[in-house]
Amino acid sequence: MNEIYFLGQLLVAIFLGAILGWQRVSRGKPAGPRTYALVTAGATLFTVLSMYAFDLSDPSRVASQIVVGIGFLGAGIIFKREDHIEGLTTAAGLWMTAAIGMAVGVRYYILAVGATLFIFLLLTLDDRRFKRKHTGGGER
Repeated sequence: MNEIYFLGQLLVAIFLGAILGWQRVSRGKPAGPRTYALVTAGATLFTVLSMYAFDLSDPSRVASQIVVGIGFLGAGIIFKREDHIEGLTTAAGLWMTAAIGMAVGVRYYILAVGATLFIFLLLTLDDRRFKRKHTGGGER
């Protein structure tokens, strides 16, 4: 594999992560395009390195550590305030963004783009409207 190709993979990962980050900023959330792009790029780079940079390595070991590492990052984002929890969606979004980066790293581009689209649409849903419509009440 050519290192120039790997740089192209990083650009794809950065673009997909930034799309999700822009969506979050549009909702007034603190983690934005840079954070999401860094997570996708990091997951892509770790995945590519685990596959091609080390002789006799097991890429699945690195994949499992990416999942754990992003879980640790996400745990630092979640806060309990009074009667509600903040940051849970951001943490889950970053976790999913790492998976998108891993998909780019293994050259599953259609899966990565499709997952980005699905997650973008899911994050665009307005939870407050959904709660009011289906439970008869809204968030306080």
